Amino acid sequence: MKPRAFILTGYLPLVCRDSVYLDELRCRELKVLVLTPAISRSYAQAHGSDPAHPASAIDEIAFVDGSVASEGSYLPGVIEHAERWRQSYDIVGIYAVGETLVEPTGLVADYFGLPFPGLRAARACRNKYLQRWYLPDLSPVSVLIPPGSRESVGSVPFPAVVKPATRHSSEGVQMVHDRAELAAQLNEYPTQETILVEQMIRGQEYSVESLTQDGKTLFSSVTRKETTDVDSQYFVEMAHTVPAPRDDKWDAVQRATFAMLDRLGIENGITHAEWRLDERGDARLMEVAARTPGDGIMVLYHLATGRRMEPEILRIALGETADYPAARRFARQVYVAHMPGTLVDVTVDWPGVEPVWVDDGNPWPDLEPLPADHPAALRAVLVYEPRGAALGPIRNSDDRAVTFFIDAPTLAELDEIEARVRAAVEVHTR
Repeated sequence: MKPRAFILTGYLPLVCRDSVYLDELRCRELKVLVLTPAISRSYAQAHGSDPAHPASAIDEIAFVDGSVASEGSYLPGVIEHAERWRQSYDIVGIYAVGETLVEPTGLVADYFGLPFPGLRAARACRNKYLQRWYLPDLSPVSVLIPPGSRESVGSVPFPAVVKPATRHSSEGVQMVHDRAELAAQLNEYPTQETILVEQMIRGQEYSVESLTQDGKTLFSSVTRKETTDVDSQYFVEMAHTVPAPRDDKWDAVQRATFAMLDRLGIENGITHAEWRLDERGDARLMEVAARTPGDGIMVLYHLATGRRMEPEILRIALGETADYPAARRFARQVYVAHMPGTLVDVTVDWPGVEPVWVDDGNPWPDLEPLPADHPAALRAVLVYEPRGAALGPIRNSDDRAVTFFIDAPTLAELDEIEARVRAAVEVHTR
């Protein structure tokens, strides 16, 4: 009899950052298989034999070559390894922890008849221009520029946003104010890359995290975001609040999310949809992903609801009954701005809190939720880069170096402690 196994896909440090996926699968006595981009190879070599590291709990790691700038380039490698594993294991589930391998993950799930978002969703949720195709009335005005072409951009008004269609983490996303800036920016991308040029939506940004099982929404909640485009040409997220204030804006993005879930035919799993409100208060889709939200949003849900979301995601992927509670506390992640230069140190003037250095993809600390009425608290300060690292301007998500997590029983108390923590955390560069 073949051993029962579950496949996780995505960037290996992200899979290992929070060991809950690995722990949950091990508790079910399942073999853990990981498909990851080849850039994770050195990470696996450094940590795979360390019994104290989450990577040691993985039974097999398969590396696939590809590039986010070339659509479909990871697929052959994924199918090659899946073919090998189907000979050796009884595959009972698969889940995409990160963005890069969402589409091939859907194809593997479809072959094995496993719960997954659906073929349309797995394809469209990895591709911004397909999201515009399926959801035109929920999208900003946009023009698609296919590979090899850098010609007409039609009637998109300026300022506009230029987006590589298949990248992630805000990489390559930039605002342009006229055709000259647009032409210069288009020349910055490889000719084989697909580009979107879109109307700039200036309103507040939100995301909506939804759990769907058998086509029914089990849970859906709105996260408020703060981004750098208020004073720069880039679109980097610098704060997340879970849950967002419950108001007309919440209702607008929730209505749009339910319409999107229906039209993309989401069947099973988590979706992370990013929205902005236009001048009329209507929600416009920035992008939607069929995988775990990035940054520390999963940590925020744990702090806000008192329960981890990851076990429910795995239950859905395994066809088990899942549920998830509403928030009973407010939680926020804030990224700290820095002066470009060499990182010397990070100091925190706060009783009982020291910075935790999580560079090289080291696992994050486990933050236990507090009682709903517990006073506002600073939960952790994390440093993503090692001492001596060169810190540049913050132009995409990977440029951020320091973050902190706070929670509180009310939004007013959350705002108050954020101001005090900002004053207490200092990033020293030279």
